Amino acid sequence: MKKKLRSGFTTGACAAAAAKGATLLLLKSGFSCQEVDIPFPEGERFRFALEQCELEDGGNDQPMKARASVIKDAGDDPDVTNGALIAATVSYSPDTSEKITLIGGEGVGTVTKPGLAVSPGLPAINPVPRQMINQAVLEGISESGVDDTLSLIVEISIPAGRELAKKTLNERLGIVDGLSILGTTGIVKPVSAKAWTDTISTSMDVAEANGVVEIVLSTGRTSEKALEKTGRFTPEALIMMGDYLEYALLAAAKHSFKRLHMAGMWAKILKAALRIPQTHVRFGALEIQNAIDCIAHLQPDRDFSYLDNSNTAREIYERLIQKGDQQVVHLVCHLARKYHEDVSGLPVTVYLVHHTGEIITIAE
Repeated sequence: MKKKLRSGFTTGACAAAAAKGATLLLLKSGFSCQEVDIPFPEGERFRFALEQCELEDGGNDQPMKARASVIKDAGDDPDVTNGALIAATVSYSPDTSEKITLIGGEGVGTVTKPGLAVSPGLPAINPVPRQMINQAVLEGISESGVDDTLSLIVEISIPAGRELAKKTLNERLGIVDGLSILGTTGIVKPVSAKAWTDTISTSMDVAEANGVVEIVLSTGRTSEKALEKTGRFTPEALIMMGDYLEYALLAAAKHSFKRLHMAGMWAKILKAALRIPQTHVRFGALEIQNAIDCIAHLQPDRDFSYLDNSNTAREIYERLIQKGDQQVVHLVCHLARKYHEDVSGLPVTVYLVHHTGEIITIAE
């Protein structure tokens, strides 16, 4: 029986729990500093174990600070931040005009480009996590029983954030020097398709906000890098769609782009020619006979029996090349281009990329 995948918590939820823990440590005498519970956007409550809890005497007339942290548990989701320490430092604020002043500390990125949910110049803490942190801190103030007219500074940090950010698309999206504090529900669903599609949509928003009119949609890093090497496209124009072909095409249609550049390897291009909307093998398995029939239909007067008994899309390609049928490969790319254009309603150029990173053919 297939094991049920375990859900986890978002970076935003962990930051909120750490912030409440630090608030209680600063304000509540005798706080045990072992765990806290916080509210989630959909009305549930969850408890978090606190990892580090310490008071820091500012000295030299500097304000007292409290720091608490949570180790992120992303469940069975392959999240780069799984196991990362998410920390919050809370101190008294001399500015009483704001109840809570939220700032980004070490390892939390800064937004530098328009098109994201957060304006340029601000720490990359998205609206829902910001709301969760504020609500958790307000609860901490209430539970401490102190004068609720006080104002606090809450600094969120991720000590390993700079290094972990190198494994993400943050820099391309305009988030520098660290990670984003993300999440819309507080819960991470394992192997979330929504995480992928949200990234595609956000990348398009950033591209549009930066004046990009032609974007590159690629199925993977090798195909993307092939177009990146041409020097024709800015970093904002490069959007990794992975296997979410139809989603990316429909999302592009909702923006102001003038042309799409589709980059992929043979198996993915062949699936597009067969009009398969989701190209991962779990959802869009390639039926080899269907692929051979598709190729035969392109040139009905030809004998393609030499493709019979091919086991994979790659073997089909290798047999075509061995036979000198590069023109058929080109026709398949044009058929894929037609599907892309039918779905997106935009003009499309298709680039077939070899596994070595070379652009083999261009269909436009």
